[in-house]
Amino acid sequence: MKRLLFAAFFLAPCLPARAQQPVEQRITALLQQMTLEEKVGQLNQYSGRELTGPASTRKTDQLNAIRSGQVGSMLNVRGAANTRAIQAEALKSRLHIPLLFSLDVVHGYKTVFPIPLAEAASWDLAAIRLSAHVAAKEAAAAGIHWTFAPMVDVGRDPRWGRVMEGAGEDTYLGAQIARARVLGFQGEKLGGTDAIMACAKHFAAYGAALAGRDYNAVDMSLQQLWEVYLPPFRAAADAGVATFMNSFNTLNGVPATGNTYLQRDILKGQWQYPGFVVSDWGSIGEMVPWGYAANKADAAQKALAAGSDMDMESDAYHTHLAQLVKDGKADMSLLDDAVRRILRKKFELGLFDDPYRFSNEKREKQVLNDPQNRQAARQVARQSMVLLKNDRQALPLHRAWSRLAVIGPLAKSKRDLDGSWVPDADTTLITSIYDGLAQRLGSKTQLSYAKGCDVLGDSRAGFAAAVETAQKADAVVLTVGETWDMTGEAKSRTDIRLPGVQEELFLALKATGKPIIVVMLGGRPLIFNTIADQADAILLAWWPGAEGGHALADVLSGDYNPAGKLPSSFPRAVGQLPIAYNQQYNTGRPVTRPGDTRYKSAYIDAPNTPRYAFGYGLSYTTFQYSELKISRPQLTAAETVQVQFTLTNTGPVAGEEVAQLYLRDPVASLVRPLKELKDFQKVLLKPGESKTLTFTVGKDKLSFYNQQLAWVAEPGEFQLLVGSASDDIRLSGKVELLP
Repeated sequence: MKRLLFAAFFLAPCLPARAQQPVEQRITALLQQMTLEEKVGQLNQYSGRELTGPASTRKTDQLNAIRSGQVGSMLNVRGAANTRAIQAEALKSRLHIPLLFSLDVVHGYKTVFPIPLAEAASWDLAAIRLSAHVAAKEAAAAGIHWTFAPMVDVGRDPRWGRVMEGAGEDTYLGAQIARARVLGFQGEKLGGTDAIMACAKHFAAYGAALAGRDYNAVDMSLQQLWEVYLPPFRAAADAGVATFMNSFNTLNGVPATGNTYLQRDILKGQWQYPGFVVSDWGSIGEMVPWGYAANKADAAQKALAAGSDMDMESDAYHTHLAQLVKDGKADMSLLDDAVRRILRKKFELGLFDDPYRFSNEKREKQVLNDPQNRQAARQVARQSMVLLKNDRQALPLHRAWSRLAVIGPLAKSKRDLDGSWVPDADTTLITSIYDGLAQRLGSKTQLSYAKGCDVLGDSRAGFAAAVETAQKADAVVLTVGETWDMTGEAKSRTDIRLPGVQEELFLALKATGKPIIVVMLGGRPLIFNTIADQADAILLAWWPGAEGGHALADVLSGDYNPAGKLPSSFPRAVGQLPIAYNQQYNTGRPVTRPGDTRYKSAYIDAPNTPRYAFGYGLSYTTFQYSELKISRPQLTAAETVQVQFTLTNTGPVAGEEVAQLYLRDPVASLVRPLKELKDFQKVLLKPGESKTLTFTVGKDKLSFYNQQLAWVAEPGEFQLLVGSASDDIRLSGKVELLP
């Protein structure tokens, strides 16, 4: 209490006297008191992973910088006690400006949820928002103000390891999920102690890095940029996202960090974005090895001019910006604008009125131990799983199977279930697949286990024991996939086939004649053609988080009917990439029937189609689409048309279906994709139950960016396609847009 009163006393001269004034007036008053060096200080962010640990030169230097007002934000300092202690150091500075504490809270803080790509497979915006809210609530209770999430990059190349952080290959789905995640992290308005600032990253087009290689260049038309890659960022901005992060890539030769077109012309200009932009780790300094800046001073000048407000860990602003302003090489008005944007967020969070409001150890203990958080993680994990195959109803597990062999390198793994990008890999909080099944099935089912092989490596020494275990069982649950560190940042791969000898292990088990149910774990689309062809059932679990073992047991046992749909296409071979469904065009020589490949746009060694298409996912029940009705055959730009149809559960159990609306523009001023997702609805139906669903289509859903980058809907005929997946269209109709 004494420390809090002490801080309030020192804040009094600057702020409480004006506490009733509008925030912008308070910011202006504070700016007028700041020296050039103090302004530059607000633009600096440093990592403080060791700041509260053993003494070191770095620790001493950082603490001195904080006390002198030379730091605006710290990342990797967490915990209510630690953030309170470091905030107290910041309040020793002349103007007592509080710090922002930030952390990569990507898919959970203490309670780890499925990776973002997995959550996207739920197609459930409420579930995705819940996941972000729980993560924010826990992080905020630990003193964190700001997360570097969501990643809203459209990711069409599964070789790029960071696909696991995003929402997949589709622009429309990605934009809806971007909005849900921003609202989950931030709530409707900043300032609540159960919410944190979100950060839309990576601005922009990082998901199109050449060859799927991290930190690489991006070269694309502006039409593709506006139509495919920018809409999720615009959705995040419209949802009120507090910050943007620029990306490591170049865009058409200009590093995103120094890209005026992206940051000033689009984001702060056309979109009138009021938040601030933070660099990615060291990306201002990295403009030097790119060959775009001569040195760090040059990089600092170019980054500020382009619109990068906060420098994460490159030390370019701290070292050079004040002198650049004094020398007239950097504009003071741009510096003031950057500082204003950062101070605005500190005011909106309430940090000037109570710098310690997020650093409450009692609340931290209560929130981090709330059992409802784990219940939410289990529910979201179940919703994220995708049933890829289920021949002869191998799933759910048959009650007659009293002996079940659980085999594979990931059956008893815990760390791998959490996946990449977690603050702490606390394996005591993770339930393995084996343990989840054991707890769910109980004494009525005898479980046996064999590892069989490792995820990586070519040793087959464990095959014999695995085969023997399978022979004594009624059925086999085989767990295969990636380890947690095989996909994520700096984890690009040229070969995305199932690694090691895991498919050989599958073949050895298949030879026993036992039913083989494969559980696939990983963070990206993988290639596993042998398993796809011969497994009795395949359940894609992704990296499902700490409650993954329980969630898998729920799905495998039939307690939960899987309803996930793929947010990314799964290729048959790397040579097909890119194979995103909305990158497919008719071409001048289309393939019109199977086998018709002579002088056509086709491969001679594989079909054009993916192994599993965008939007695909099975259920333990079946659904019928019928009675399509389009409210009018024609519409004007001011009108809308309703696409109505009946969805019926024709199977034996209750289940959810994600009904999807696609559109095709057959003739346009630019060649259009064969299909584009324009809407979807997720519906729960009991056996035999029917519901009438309606999609509304207007000018906006018929529009695209033309060659002049104008958002236009061109008159003509449009095909409206309703189905269960991008390659499973059940109903189709037409509508004409009149001039």
